[in-house]
Amino acid sequence: MLPDLDFYLIAAPAVLLVGLSKGGMGEALSLMGVPLLSLAVSPVQAAALLLPILIAMDMVSLWIWRKHGDRKTLVMLLPGAIAGIAIGWATAAHVPRDALRLIIGLITVIFVLRYVYTVWLSRSGAPIPPKPHRRGPAAFWGSFAGYGSFVAHAGGPPFQIYALPLKLDPREYTGTIVRFFATLNAVKLIPYFALGQLDLSNLATSATLFPLAMVATACGAWIVKRMKPQVFYPLMYTMAFIAGSKLVWDGLSSAG
Repeated sequence: MLPDLDFYLIAAPAVLLVGLSKGGMGEALSLMGVPLLSLAVSPVQAAALLLPILIAMDMVSLWIWRKHGDRKTLVMLLPGAIAGIAIGWATAAHVPRDALRLIIGLITVIFVLRYVYTVWLSRSGAPIPPKPHRRGPAAFWGSFAGYGSFVAHAGGPPFQIYALPLKLDPREYTGTIVRFFATLNAVKLIPYFALGQLDLSNLATSATLFPLAMVATACGAWIVKRMKPQVFYPLMYTMAFIAGSKLVWDGLSSAG
């Protein structure tokens, strides 16, 4: 049996925010999805309902951004990310998710503040050069992204900490993050099924939200494709700061 109208009045805005994020508008919007949907169902069910929707959004995003993406960044990050998912699966019953949210949030806020400080130091006009790829940080932040994505749906900030300083073209950056999380969400299906978080009832409910998810994802991509780098990167750092602050708030609120 499908949920009532009250559920959809809450679920529709949640899916809209996640869809805009999937289109390339930033992780902060996506992080609002599970908490908002949790007003109508349990947090565990909210996460389970969103996973098939995320995968449907991934299909749309992959098509929209099919000509864009940085292969080197994916090669550097994905092995660690898949290992992070495996670790999350093995430790799912023992990890305090709120503590993980707090840690990821604090690291992300510090990362953004450091960027702001660097920009302030270079206010004389000297540009900040892009950072090169580094295997150690890529393995660390990739595994952190995979682990955070599996345990707390919070893999975006660790990805941003590694990828934003590379200063990719906005379209290449968006195509890369779309491919990265499309891969992770597909891999996550196996452990989510094994842990019993997906059933036919939840899948049927998720399917009713697919049309809205498609439209929201396309709208997000339409906006990002028209952004200049001078607008895109300040927006992404701002969204990363909001996402990090939200994770800190969630971690502290639950701990209190």
